[in-house]
Amino acid sequence: MGYSDIGSYGGEISTPHLDRLANHGIRFTQFYNTSKCFPTRASLMTGLYSHQVGMGTQPGSFEKNCVTIAQVLQSAGYRTLMAGKWHGTDLPVNMGFDRYFGLVDGAVNYWNPGERRPGEPMPGRKSHMYPRTWAIDGNVFKPYTPEDPDFYITDAFTDYALDYLETYQSEDKPYFLYLAFTAPHYPLHAWPEDINKYRGRYTGGYDSLRRERFQNIINLGLFPKDIVLSPKHPETPEWADVDNKEEEDLKMAVYAAMVDRMDQNIGRLLQKVAEMGEWDNTVIMFLSDNGACAEIAEFTPDIPPGPVESYRSLNLPWANATNTPFRKFKNHDFEGGICTPFIVHYPDMIKSPFITDQPGHLIDIMATCIELTGANYPVTFNGHKVLEMEGESLLPIFKGNQRIGHNIICWQWANSVCIRKGKWKCVGYINADWELYDLDLDRTELNDLSALYPEIVRELDSLYNQWANKTGAKVKTINSG
Repeated sequence: MGYSDIGSYGGEISTPHLDRLANHGIRFTQFYNTSKCFPTRASLMTGLYSHQVGMGTQPGSFEKNCVTIAQVLQSAGYRTLMAGKWHGTDLPVNMGFDRYFGLVDGAVNYWNPGERRPGEPMPGRKSHMYPRTWAIDGNVFKPYTPEDPDFYITDAFTDYALDYLETYQSEDKPYFLYLAFTAPHYPLHAWPEDINKYRGRYTGGYDSLRRERFQNIINLGLFPKDIVLSPKHPETPEWADVDNKEEEDLKMAVYAAMVDRMDQNIGRLLQKVAEMGEWDNTVIMFLSDNGACAEIAEFTPDIPPGPVESYRSLNLPWANATNTPFRKFKNHDFEGGICTPFIVHYPDMIKSPFITDQPGHLIDIMATCIELTGANYPVTFNGHKVLEMEGESLLPIFKGNQRIGHNIICWQWANSVCIRKGKWKCVGYINADWELYDLDLDRTELNDLSALYPEIVRELDSLYNQWANKTGAKVKTINSG
């Protein structure tokens, strides 16, 4: 999902339920994921860097040196529930969740992730990656073909989440629910009524949308007024030169409809929490697993996006717009790849809404859950020694205070590398010179200062490689200065 897709972060897409949480809670402007889906989930679940737990290069099994939030909270007496995308080979019910419904693998057809059903077209799919693995509790399906002709994955994940809350609400146990939507990951699939809300909205093009969102971001106070919008990506064609403007408008309309439907389902969840009488006492956190996706996944180029038989992607020009104000995308460690909207809503603690620019990272969520619940992080688990948490609790920020925070935070995914220390961020690629940015003055990473401050580059290069050697990430061998 792009940084500015939801209304409370500058978007024009209708997201009233997320905006409600943001307007009564905390909005982080510098919260970070890993720029890639499965490493994000690994860090989110364990409080460790993905490389430490065997999930730094490809989805697989977790190492025995870690525990998940679900395992920690389960041992503290919580009912642990999950619906949605997992993206690892260990089933969630074997990693601390009492109940699970969802996609164990990566992306699938939203309407039908399995075999063709009678009277319906062949589902669009990545044939070389079919079938994907699905699970309901401990039962595995490969493929999973839903019987319901009105199945839609975003709705289905929420249906199960609501059913779990209904089933266990009379228990004398607190609950932990992890709801991992695939939306708005490709393929571009959405309900026709949702698409119709946005048809024609994007005929002005992606450049116009970037300018509109950028002004919204300034008006919302998310960034200083002197922030500079990054230039559009050099591979983005001029809108005036685009021949198929209606098709491009449809792509973005379907994408917007997917975000809209996700928000509708979040609204259903929030209503249930309120009906349970747990509104004030429930901590709700929302974030995305990576920045906007510029990947090309056009497996049915002759079929318009939307229906079951299509498999289309948003592609670079619109991804550049959804990532306003940043440059770069998913798979890169520039802000456009790793910076996520992060909303926290907790009425019992957060009495007044505010926006914070204090940095945070996925690894902090485990520590935060432990401090919130009083659970114990184990030294050993199932006979194996557990690594110490890398994260630090976000509770000082929740309480409106300044936290000390991390000395450094590091990233490495594929060929992309990054280290942040205070306001300084070194970012680049394994076999290229570092770029250096002062994020206090340059959040959109436009002014490379590596030539002016070679001593800072050398320091951060050394710290990055120390971190890489500790965690098992790739070492960077070329550096400026």
